[in-house]
Amino acid sequence: MPPAEQQQAVVEVINLHKYFGDLEVLKGIDLKVFQGDVVTVLGSSGSGKSTLLRCINFLESPTSGEVRIAGRPMGVRYDKTGKKHFESNRNITKMRSEIGMVFQQFNIWPHMTVLENVIEAPVHVKKMPKQEARELGKAYLKKVDLLDKMDEYPARLSGGQQQRVAIARALAMQPKVMLFDEPTSALDPELIGEVLEVIKALAMEGTTMMVVTHEVGFAREVSNRMVFLHDGLVEDDGPPSQVIDNSKSERCRQFFSKMLH
Repeated sequence: MPPAEQQQAVVEVINLHKYFGDLEVLKGIDLKVFQGDVVTVLGSSGSGKSTLLRCINFLESPTSGEVRIAGRPMGVRYDKTGKKHFESNRNITKMRSEIGMVFQQFNIWPHMTVLENVIEAPVHVKKMPKQEARELGKAYLKKVDLLDKMDEYPARLSGGQQQRVAIARALAMQPKVMLFDEPTSALDPELIGEVLEVIKALAMEGTTMMVVTHEVGFAREVSNRMVFLHDGLVEDDGPPSQVIDNSKSERCRQFFSKMLH
């Protein structure tokens, strides 16, 4: 694998700003995520973590700055004069299919079986033949240990199982990067472990991921990089041991001393 300087970033965030009305939530974020990176994003509530993920897959359009996925601007195009234009919704949906997103709430369709949930996007967005999508869907349900539930409806599943269906559904699009927005925050404590185990297994396989989480122990174990956000800015970015134990940032040190005691 070429060194990081020569590789193209899977995700590149360039001077990203996001306002909601007068409130500036992201204040100039620069970030690169390379193939096989597992980047955990930590920070206090309101630091901009979820907004960052939502801007990466263009669920929120950045106020200024840019996101590139595998070198291609996300959600925008430039004309010959260099003027920026928003892409059509159809093109944004297509671009978004390269990014798997798992939310805090499971967002799976209650009127569809588990397998139908997983194959919906490959069939309708990627135009995959249904039989091929079914085989693919089963493979990803096996990966999240839910193949035996493929004909069940979501209401019959626990929260942890529903979140694992959501992960299988995102994986079925075979995205370039997986984004997890606090994937365990809506779960009962006894169900958190089963979801974290699935994410750990994906990390071991080399899946490129960004994970917003409060689980410091999990973040230390699973990520090769940790990004600490404070007040809309990257306050520290490096290996977990450096960010958790030896950060140059006073705010970062205070955050982890509270979290770990």
